[in-house]
Amino acid sequence: MVKMVWRQFVMEWKLYTRDKGAMFWTFAFPVVMLLGFGFIFRGGGGPKLGVVYVEPAVSSPRDAALRKAMDEVQLHVMPLPAAEAEARWARGETAAEVIPTADGYRLRLNSYLMAQGGPAAGLVNQAWLLAQARLSGGPEPQRIPMSVESPGGRKASNYAAFLLPGLLGLNLLSIGLFSVGMVNVSYREKGKFRRLAVTPLPKWVFLLGQVLQRVTISLAQAVVLIAVGWGVFGIRNEGSYFDLTLVMILGTACFMSFGFALSSLAETAESYAAIANVFFFPLMLLSGVYFTLDSAPHWLQHAVGLLPLAPFLTTLRAVFNDGATLAGHGAALVLVGAWAAAAFVLAVRRFRWT
Repeated sequence: MVKMVWRQFVMEWKLYTRDKGAMFWTFAFPVVMLLGFGFIFRGGGGPKLGVVYVEPAVSSPRDAALRKAMDEVQLHVMPLPAAEAEARWARGETAAEVIPTADGYRLRLNSYLMAQGGPAAGLVNQAWLLAQARLSGGPEPQRIPMSVESPGGRKASNYAAFLLPGLLGLNLLSIGLFSVGMVNVSYREKGKFRRLAVTPLPKWVFLLGQVLQRVTISLAQAVVLIAVGWGVFGIRNEGSYFDLTLVMILGTACFMSFGFALSSLAETAESYAAIANVFFFPLMLLSGVYFTLDSAPHWLQHAVGLLPLAPFLTTLRAVFNDGATLAGHGAALVLVGAWAAAAFVLAVRRFRWT
């Protein structure tokens, strides 16, 4: 039986390596995303807040004081002539704009980009208070000391370090929903399952071969992504590799079970794609792969926390970025395990060869 499982495992790998597109999306695309976003936001935890500063016809000491203060509060200032600033605003490329007036300044915020413009406006006002104090010769307002660090306090914030576990989780979700689910629907639709049903190949050997092959894919992809993160950005696993592997295996089991379960609900590959995307895109956008939902309504944050990807990523980041143990994340692991069990039961009950 072991030899039969091994042959099925090797066969699954041969079939997989023939699909160059699948190999690109599994191995190369996450690396491209990590390198792209990592280099763009290499200086910190995500995009730096910026503001357009409309250059006055004649610069005054007040303007110089404000510019200096904005630099000190870590604002990215883009000075532009009035005409160019207005053209940029008309194209919708500006989130916040500082416009000099006869008696001071005016802040203009883009209503479509308030997530960036609102915080930038707060920093501009802080800079203006600081500049006013200096211009009047009075004492500078005291600022609360600030430190930038990860939740576990292991190191300073780094967006690439935040993104890497998110891409690991997203890849597991993609493998489960598309590499597992789509393949099984395609096999059933094309009659491959029907032919397999009359062969001596046991069902459990066929399914176990798929499971083992996908598990090795997910682990190999994780090794590639972690190696690139370490080599390019200096990101390394701060926790136990044993704990990290356990979390990865649990996530693989959960999302593969999702793929098997959803594949039992579709008759054709087209209908499965629609069903899978209904699950994939909300999980991808709302679970913290690329950004957190700290500014979203509390009800939405709580709702997303009940879905499997969000607690999985929280635990994965805690282990990978901050060296946490699994002891403090029991509730999240139980939740992911419950989703895995429920999806697996549904998959087993509805699985059919035809």
